[in-house]
Amino acid sequence: MRLALLALFLSAQTALAEVTVFAAASLKTALDQVAADFTQATGTPVTLSYAGSPALARQIAQGAPADLFLSASTEWMDDLAARGLIQPASRRDLLGNRLVLIGPPDAAPVILSPDLDLPALLAGGKLSMALVDAVPAGQYGKEALTTLGLWSFVEKDVVQSDNVRAALHLVALGEAPLGIVYASDAAAEPRVAVLATFPADSHRPITYPAALTATAGPEAAAFLDHLASPQALRQFTAHGFLPP
Repeated sequence: MRLALLALFLSAQTALAEVTVFAAASLKTALDQVAADFTQATGTPVTLSYAGSPALARQIAQGAPADLFLSASTEWMDDLAARGLIQPASRRDLLGNRLVLIGPPDAAPVILSPDLDLPALLAGGKLSMALVDAVPAGQYGKEALTTLGLWSFVEKDVVQSDNVRAALHLVALGEAPLGIVYASDAAAEPRVAVLATFPADSHRPITYPAALTATAGPEAAAFLDHLASPQALRQFTAHGFLPP
């Protein structure tokens, strides 16, 4: 009986020490590595759940047991802050990113300007993007295309996915000839090439805010500190992210 109670106690302690992170899908490749390094150094397990930022924010709002939220835009972090679901003092801008046009590895580079004949490049195929009215990567992409005067020409040809990694995969699998994703996504997928980088002034700055949820404990705070460390920043930038 004593052994059984001790096992239950140790199991409860381990569960308490776990850190559950809800993170934008575009962070996956880099964050998997950063989290593994943290666990190796501290012994604290980190559970990572990836999806589009709006889906994750809604799950947290509905009571999902997350300790830390990493969003691909300030909008969804602002939403949780307004609901009192994050610890305001913990919030920080963690990373930046760039927006790129991708295609197959043998595709030629292009110049993104109002003169670009994007429908001709699609040649009857689809432009793969994350949800343009909800997911940050899709919102930034639509904004950039609109600024360049190209959106109205390709709007009917856009195929939308729940998150940016899904949009990336459509191009990687050859199901869409072109796509708009983050530079970090393109760097993680050898089956695509970057054809052009969107001008920084064609869309709002891409910012990844991070914050502890209202119920997070000290282990989550330690992981958030690690995410902002020089070591973690070097790993993120090696995967195509920008410093905040």
